[in-house]
Amino acid sequence: MVQKFNLWTAIGNSNTILNRKFQIQLLVTIAVNIITFSHGVGVGWLSPTLVKLQSNDSPLDFDINIEEASWMGSLIGPGGLLGNLIFGAIIDKVGRKICIYMIAVPHIFLWIFIYFAKSVEYLYVARFLGGFTGGSAYVVLPIFISEIADPSIRGTLASMLMLSLNFGVLLGFILSTHLAYHLIPFIVIFLPLVYLVTAIFFPETPQHLLRKSNYIAAEKSFNFYKHYGKRDETNVECQKQLNEFNDLKTIVINKKSDTKLTFKDFITKSALKSFCTAAVLLIATQGSGSFAFINYMTHIFAASGTNLSPNTSTIIMGVVQIFGVYAAILFVDRCGRKVLLLISTGGMSIGLTIFGLFTYFKPIDNDWIPVAVMGFVIFIANIGVVTMTFVMLVELMPLKIRSIATSFCMAVLSVLVFIALKAFPVLMNIWGISIVMWSCAAVSFVCLIYLSILLPETKGKPMDAE
Repeated sequence: MVQKFNLWTAIGNSNTILNRKFQIQLLVTIAVNIITFSHGVGVGWLSPTLVKLQSNDSPLDFDINIEEASWMGSLIGPGGLLGNLIFGAIIDKVGRKICIYMIAVPHIFLWIFIYFAKSVEYLYVARFLGGFTGGSAYVVLPIFISEIADPSIRGTLASMLMLSLNFGVLLGFILSTHLAYHLIPFIVIFLPLVYLVTAIFFPETPQHLLRKSNYIAAEKSFNFYKHYGKRDETNVECQKQLNEFNDLKTIVINKKSDTKLTFKDFITKSALKSFCTAAVLLIATQGSGSFAFINYMTHIFAASGTNLSPNTSTIIMGVVQIFGVYAAILFVDRCGRKVLLLISTGGMSIGLTIFGLFTYFKPIDNDWIPVAVMGFVIFIANIGVVTMTFVMLVELMPLKIRSIATSFCMAVLSVLVFIALKAFPVLMNIWGISIVMWSCAAVSFVCLIYLSILLPETKGKPMDAE
């Protein structure tokens, strides 16, 4: 007798995020990423808005010059640094859940400062708060998601941080292109409010509760995220469920007995190797220009010589970003992290070289070439460099130093963001767009060489392992 194929049964029996047992993990991941979506709106808001503020039709009563524009772009870096340091210091003390609540506060004030801007200093503060939100989220959410996620879908769920961010960036591009300046804050400020409400309905991670010796709450949290029902001691499956929790409990308690950190913990062979690899990932992320491009995309297309609308081209790049991250989500737990990073760094090196050649020679009647080539660069960047960096930074670090090491890496990233965003418009003005693109291509190529030789694969690595 031939059994009829059922698509939903097949999906339910596979290790995908659509599996019923992963439903809670997926829904909670979507809920916490509302804040990264809203942060993305703030990031995408800048590029078209900056062009408006520097035009004769500025909606504000003050002018913004190149120097002030570079500060507006770059202050997201110091804000991110402060968020990294503060939340890295408190996440193990107050817990992941409290930190998740706290992230929303500076983001709400970001839109208040934008609405009431009376001078460029208001916008400086707004961008700083935007950076603080991102810096906080990039420390808290990867750790939170890695602790609630099943190893078979951890890469997929962790990658959703960048997917939500890029959806937000796209919305920021669209809103700031087509809506009035003072209308946008009224719309976006509801996002962090929704985020706060949804966060009420899910518990602290079981790992943190176990470290605080709150065993009853930890078991309830474990059952919640695993989508287990009320346990029946006589049921074989429920006994397996209990054994699974007890295994986690044993691991966490054993690690807890040796939680006093010393300087030696940060200079072990595995720690130093992880820091070196993390440093290359961070350099690849910012040195390749991937984040600077998003913040100054409209200016890049204006300087490329194309006659196509820079704002329209920028929105197209926002769509391309989403496809890039979606591709990463599809392949991260199939192909692994390393393959995607090598494809990304190699592809960016080629794409940026071609873009530099186009802007140098500027052929006639080839308006589609800058959009096509930059679209390739943005797509290939989001497949690996942009997305996998946040996945791997948590997975690379030894368990004992993971929270502090991840926070430190995010702090370094924030410094690099500040340098990249402050320098990019200045270098564009001094060197020209072609040399800037070739420089970014060179950085991508050097990172490709290092990662191809020394990057370990972390796919399926247990998060409680050293």
